[in-house]
Amino acid sequence: MSRFDQQYEEWLHSNLAAESNPRRTELLQKGLGHGTVEFLRSVWFPAVGNFSHLLPEWEVRDFGNGYRYLDLAYMPAGAKGGIEIQGFGPHARDLDVRRFKDLCRRHCLLSLDGWIFLPVAYPSIVEEPKQCQQLVLAFIGKFIASDVPSTLSWLEAETVRFSRRLLRPFTPLELAGHLRICDRQARRILHNLVDLQILYIASGQERARTYKLRSLTE
Repeated sequence: MSRFDQQYEEWLHSNLAAESNPRRTELLQKGLGHGTVEFLRSVWFPAVGNFSHLLPEWEVRDFGNGYRYLDLAYMPAGAKGGIEIQGFGPHARDLDVRRFKDLCRRHCLLSLDGWIFLPVAYPSIVEEPKQCQQLVLAFIGKFIASDVPSTLSWLEAETVRFSRRLLRPFTPLELAGHLRICDRQARRILHNLVDLQILYIASGQERARTYKLRSLTE
């Protein structure tokens, strides 16, 4: 059994064991959808390495006193992050007007209730998993500011947080401006984080021009 499969089974079992709501229990017992599992396998787990604060089939109340379920809820310290896997098949292409309006209304109402959403297209999971991993890291960065190795200095830790919030490579000059330090000091920090295999050089050979956050599988 792979590391993913083992942790996935333990995570799903722990959610079932802790749930007293019969509606959500029934959904969890049926198993997660194919798109959700592939997202966890190809995107979330390689980028994050664990399932902490992640809740599958999370039940929320809408403004009409009905129940709705998020594919995945990310809730560190009570935060409200929702992840929805958007399929692309006959069902999606033939979505009728009523269902489309309801989907938009659902996202609107939940957003007004404080939820931050990350919609992920299933074709992107299959064809562009690395890009999806960067999106996930940026998404997590919206909620967790301190989840960095304790051995890093303050400037190194803030560099990691800065890189998580970006969906693109960044230059030493951009980092210097963010940290309010000189370009030479920014480069020293970046070189150290590359040596620690936390960042990698995204462009430049003889002289690195841009850097990017490394996922756990790189």
